[in-house]
Amino acid sequence: MARIVGSEQIHSGWSRLHMATIQTDEGARIVREVEDHGNGAAVLPYDPERRVALLARQLRPGPLFAGAANPLLLEAPAGLIDPGETPADSVRREALEEVGVRLERVDQVAAAFSCPGVSTERLFLFLGEYRAIDRIGAGGGLAGEHEAIEVVEVSLSELARMADGCEIEDLKTLHLVLCLRLRQPDLFG
Repeated sequence: MARIVGSEQIHSGWSRLHMATIQTDEGARIVREVEDHGNGAAVLPYDPERRVALLARQLRPGPLFAGAANPLLLEAPAGLIDPGETPADSVRREALEEVGVRLERVDQVAAAFSCPGVSTERLFLFLGEYRAIDRIGAGGGLAGEHEAIEVVEVSLSELARMADGCEIEDLKTLHLVLCLRLRQPDLFG
């Protein structure tokens, strides 16, 4: 079985970057960069009565650096899982901070590596029902994190159209929209 035979941390900041030396099953040694910032969680808050979802639009450095025409991505609320926090507790916290909604019950639909070629991050994905009465805050993110989040309520039929038209550029959000469509197709009619 492949194994790590050496690792050197070459950067430490918001994330850590390592140079890992890996010995393959065939005995070859390869060197790869590995980014580690911890695990994350995301949720698609949706109101089945009004057939809408709450999303966050915010500037993303990766698309900006890559030269995307619009680096302001429309995304499901998400964030890193704090120490001692469960993934479910994390998405409840993030939904309240980012889009101002209280989520009582969340249903996990996946736990997958977000970018396994380079990152250690495992992303836990959830669907979370809410009602209009659960919109208890303004959202927008924490002031100290400078997220400048715009809260966007989108009809589920519009999200389906956007998914079909390749307009959802955030993979976790696309996955969550498609999961909800598979589980509750009647909400998208």
